[in-house]
Amino acid sequence: MLSNLSEPVRDCLRRAEDCAHSAKIEPDPFLVRDYLAMERRWLSLARSYQFADQLEFFSKHAKKRREELNEIFEWIERSKTHRDH
Repeated sequence: MLSNLSEPVRDCLRRAEDCAHSAKIEPDPFLVRDYLAMERRWLSLARSYQFADQLEFFSKHAKKRREELNEIFEWIERSKTHRDH
């Protein structure tokens, strides 16, 4: 599963996992709270990176489709012009 994710996302998830592990073995409840808060922040950052990755993928796909459609419309216009002459 992690292999499909970008390096920044994987790094955030690893750091979140480290925080969760530290929270499990930490005897001080205040530090446990801090570790769990850090875990949530790392997970939030990972989601932000994932969103950015998805947005970039979508934008590239949309641009490619727009270029393909423009080529089709240009071909149609050229066909009309040649047919009218």
